[in-house]
Amino acid sequence: MWEYTEKVRDHYLNPRNTGEISQPDGVGEIGNISCGDALRLTFKLDDNKNIADIKFKTFGCGSAIASASVLTEMCMGKHIDDAKKITNQDIADALGGLPREKMHCSVMGQEALQAAITYYESGGKKRLPEVKDGNVVCVCFNITDLEIEKAVSENGLTTLEDVTNFTKAGGACGHCHDKIKNVIDNVLHPKTDNERKPAKLTTLQKIDLIRKVIEKDIRPILARDGGDCEFEDIDGNDVYIRFKGSCSACAFSSMTLVSVVEKNLREKVSDQIMVKQVGK
Repeated sequence: MWEYTEKVRDHYLNPRNTGEISQPDGVGEIGNISCGDALRLTFKLDDNKNIADIKFKTFGCGSAIASASVLTEMCMGKHIDDAKKITNQDIADALGGLPREKMHCSVMGQEALQAAITYYESGGKKRLPEVKDGNVVCVCFNITDLEIEKAVSENGLTTLEDVTNFTKAGGACGHCHDKIKNVIDNVLHPKTDNERKPAKLTTLQKIDLIRKVIEKDIRPILARDGGDCEFEDIDGNDVYIRFKGSCSACAFSSMTLVSVVEKNLREKVSDQIMVKQVGK
């Protein structure tokens, strides 16, 4: 059982600033109820761009409620520029600390605040995009490589367990564990351009290398779920792939095409490659 501080217990049992602001200046929504955690943050500014009121609604554990509650207290009265500087570690520190396994709750609070500020600064036109930047690594929780890189860099993470604690990535089926470890390794031990990119290839050399990467790096990943793929054709930097097995009828095949096939080919063949699915 995790040890919680008195501040965490207090904010969980007596959450501050719950609810939603009518006609808010900022709106931030993070998470998904189907994944276990969701947070909606709204705030109103005064004439000097100080946060005059801020409220939250959340679906999640006690740590999620406490993190959102203390975040609203931290933001109240702050200038919008100062609120931008609040980090997930600041939220955890304000609670007297969080168990390592619950640090993703403070990250969710920080991300909701940043989303709300982005909404305000864009005049209400920009919300968290449905399709995130980067390549999805953890399909279960829709976590991308860029989100993992950010968590690793900002929080000094070094292990798979750390990443799961801070982002939830890898916390369900486990099929993404190897990919998460690769992201961690790339952040902690970045490769030089010479290591990362092969010399300029002829078309025949490129085809040969594509086939090798598919055989060595891509097919084993797909095989874990009963899937497979084969190289069909190439036209410049457009590579045509045909999915087989369970991948051919999978609802997530387009996501797999980008997060597994294209990502590996871009890393190991050419960063100009665009992968297209044949028969889709």
